[in-house]
Amino acid sequence: MKINVADEFIALASLNSPSRREGRVAEYLVDRLRELGVAAVVDDSASRSGSDTGNVIARLPGNAAGPTVLLCAHMDTVGPTEGMVPVVRDGVVYSNGETVLGADDKAGIAIILAVLAELKDGALPHGPIVAAFTVQEEVGLFGANYLPVDLKADFGYVLDGDGPVGNIVHRAPSKVDLDFTIEGLAAHAGICPEAGVNAIVAAAAAIARFRSGRLDGETTSNVGLIRGGKALNIVPDRAEVAVEVRSTDKLKLENEVRTVINAFEEAAAAAGAGVTVRREVPFEAFTIAETHPVVANAFRAAHALGIESRLWTSGGGMDANVFNLRGLPCVGLGIGIEDAHSPKEHIAVAQMEKGVRFIEALLAEAVERSFKTPAQECR
Repeated sequence: MKINVADEFIALASLNSPSRREGRVAEYLVDRLRELGVAAVVDDSASRSGSDTGNVIARLPGNAAGPTVLLCAHMDTVGPTEGMVPVVRDGVVYSNGETVLGADDKAGIAIILAVLAELKDGALPHGPIVAAFTVQEEVGLFGANYLPVDLKADFGYVLDGDGPVGNIVHRAPSKVDLDFTIEGLAAHAGICPEAGVNAIVAAAAAIARFRSGRLDGETTSNVGLIRGGKALNIVPDRAEVAVEVRSTDKLKLENEVRTVINAFEEAAAAAGAGVTVRREVPFEAFTIAETHPVVANAFRAAHALGIESRLWTSGGGMDANVFNLRGLPCVGLGIGIEDAHSPKEHIAVAQMEKGVRFIEALLAEAVERSFKTPAQECR
């Protein structure tokens, strides 16, 4: 059974699946995989993750000796796409301009499905394959965290990387979320403002004490959310500020986190306000060496197809962060998504078709060699 990857992507993109509401895509996947003759299950993570479905896990036995390879893509999108009908213009798929397209990461799903359909025909050599389609990637990699600890794969590829087909994301950052609550003192803004302590002003003073945006080639900081105040005529007694810091360098990450925390503590003290902070680490950094089999295999596949390939460091997290932390070596692969997370998001059909050929070449290259995955090359 052949699958047209562009048609498959359009069908998937037409299904609304914001984070925690991936059920329609999961149902579609289970039915589609059954049509392909590929065994698939929905895991029991929904009750723990808060989604309306679990992750979908499919397994395809190998027809040649070789390592077990994980292929992964996520089912959720950054926002709702209800009613969105993808538009094709000059070989490029766009949204209708009102919502994101959802190529991040339904293009990855479509590529995996097209590959599995080709492999079921039996003409292409491949080892065992595990395909994982996760929930809630966009809001914290929660689906990957709730997958079975041992997927019984030797290494893997997450089809959710930056840039065109050929990009190999071998490095991605850690992320620290800091949720600050500033407690001030309410007062009438017109009658006795001096009796109050303005929590919003204290928060603003804190934000002014540190840099945001790109701090260097490895580190970023962002003030993402600010909430506070009850009415214009009340000195606000509470403000909430959410800040994230990312870096591929552990020391830089910790130094910047401390800088941000110090800024809030000092500004709150100067204003006579109180401050508390909740710290979370949604994902941790990974770096895969160029010599590691998961990278070397990708380079060989690209060379075999005449595709330009390069190592890439991403500023975003992906399911590969979770898998690497568990000891399953994974890299991300670029699949040609452009302007992700915006209504301008689009992807060329030619990139998806190239992605299918690239994954097939990856799997063929893997059975050509005996792979060991030395831990010292993955850190």
